[in-house]
Amino acid sequence: MSLDGMMLRHVVNEIKTEAIGSRVYQIYQPNRDELVFLLRTKSGNKKLLISTRANSPRVHFTEYNLENPATPPMLCMLLRKRLGGGHLTDIRQSGLDRVLSLDFDCTNELGDRVMLTVVVEIMGKHSNVIFVDENGIIIDALKRVDITMSSQRLVLPNIPYEVAVPQDKLNILLTDVDEVVEKIISTPAEMPLNKAILNVVQGISPIVCRELEYQTLSGESASNKTLSPSQLERLRQAIKNLADTVLTYKGAPYTLYRKGDAKPFDMTFLPIKQYGAMGEGKRWDSFCELLDRYYIERDSADRMKVKAADLSRLLSNLIHRATNKLNVQTRELKATEDREQLRIKGDLLQANLYRIERGAQKVVVENYYNNNEPMEILLNPALPPAQNAQKFYKDYNKAKTAARVLAVQIEKGREELDYLETLRDTLSRASSERELNAIRLEFMEQGYIKRNKSAQKKPVSLPPIEYTTSDGFKVLVGRNNKQNDTLTLKTARKHDLWFHTKNIPGSHTVLITEGEAVPDSSLLEAARIAAYHSKARESTNVAVDYTLIKHVSKPNGAKPGMVIFVNNKTLYVDPAVPEK
Repeated sequence: MSLDGMMLRHVVNEIKTEAIGSRVYQIYQPNRDELVFLLRTKSGNKKLLISTRANSPRVHFTEYNLENPATPPMLCMLLRKRLGGGHLTDIRQSGLDRVLSLDFDCTNELGDRVMLTVVVEIMGKHSNVIFVDENGIIIDALKRVDITMSSQRLVLPNIPYEVAVPQDKLNILLTDVDEVVEKIISTPAEMPLNKAILNVVQGISPIVCRELEYQTLSGESASNKTLSPSQLERLRQAIKNLADTVLTYKGAPYTLYRKGDAKPFDMTFLPIKQYGAMGEGKRWDSFCELLDRYYIERDSADRMKVKAADLSRLLSNLIHRATNKLNVQTRELKATEDREQLRIKGDLLQANLYRIERGAQKVVVENYYNNNEPMEILLNPALPPAQNAQKFYKDYNKAKTAARVLAVQIEKGREELDYLETLRDTLSRASSERELNAIRLEFMEQGYIKRNKSAQKKPVSLPPIEYTTSDGFKVLVGRNNKQNDTLTLKTARKHDLWFHTKNIPGSHTVLITEGEAVPDSSLLEAARIAAYHSKARESTNVAVDYTLIKHVSKPNGAKPGMVIFVNNKTLYVDPAVPEK
């Protein structure tokens, strides 16, 4: 885990500097794993985020506005009642463990001042927030733990709070360096040096262990049991430098990137050299800023994935069902391709009734449709010759009708499948609760899910996503199918330009021209934006069609977001959006 106890120490110091003495004026619980404390500090209002998400537990100030449920959960209302108006007096870290205690000076219902504590345990999937009173009794917890979940340590209201059993590791701020090194090399089992450091040192993350190993071995190979004297000396110096860095840190934290990759893969509080030319680091002004930027994008995606899980499952089932239905209809249509042979056989039997004996199983006749070549026709011996002929005509007419109906049904099925794919693309790119609610409403309006009472009130619509090209032209992007229709058919003017990925689900993108000539650079930027807001976001050399708005129309009865267009041109671009 990137946020280790050492890094947490610096985060705590930052929070202390800003928030000690601040007043709690509101508390939110955006979801079951997160709490946000709004604090009035001397330097202004601050939002303190406490997250117990299994893959990103943390505590830090955040600048992002997390969406909150219309009705606050019970714990949130309890915290508001007990902590509202209280002052944050201290934040305590247990050694270098990832356990924090936030002390609040509050006033109870009788007007007496009491000290209440919010304990934050950052322990991966076991992370928790526990609300404790002045006597050490648990008031409640974000995640209750009963006897069915753990027999070692219960976390339930009205029982004493028990500190989690600390690991048998050494705090390098309180332990002599030689003692730390001795324990590393004297572990019972031989193992890689970074693993031995991880097992001995408290509050250290794997990436820092690997960096200490890199500094110690300098590219050589050795385990904790086979270190040379010079390597031991380098290990001592590396641990001493680390302790100094943890104790009095004056640098800036780093986000780490693989060379050429836009996505961060790790973070730390000290320079990392183990990746050489394969990695690079970006420094930040504060630890809270780093944590905020590092986690928010990934957490947003995870949060939306959880909230959209029911729609995703439904959509997968609908697409699977529509695909199977289309395949069956296509096979049935293919089976009708030889229907002309049925008519020909009927004609030939009608012309040769006098030659066919009653009860015959087959007959050979001259096919006057094919130079009188002999043709063998199988018969139903239970039917008279004339009825055999009529049966071929009946089967022919049935196949002809089926072909006509199936062609229409297949066309509708393909349109339905295309529409479902646009829904899947839109759902995959939803980044907020309001966008998700708009998509859910579209599901209801199209009859895929039943309307419920909470859906009677339409969600507040978001404006289209807006960008500005390097030449100053505005580009608008629809967030969902219904907004695509509004943007293309109502908002845009006939002289504006419309963009969409070629034969790929994506958002309608409109370049507002105001009647001016558009340079090629802005055309390319708008095409890149359209490609970015599509299913082809991760691809390269994406085909994007564009045309004037006046050449785009919506067929009668078409699904939301489905349009036709003419007089288009095509650009091939790599997806990208302008930097804001």
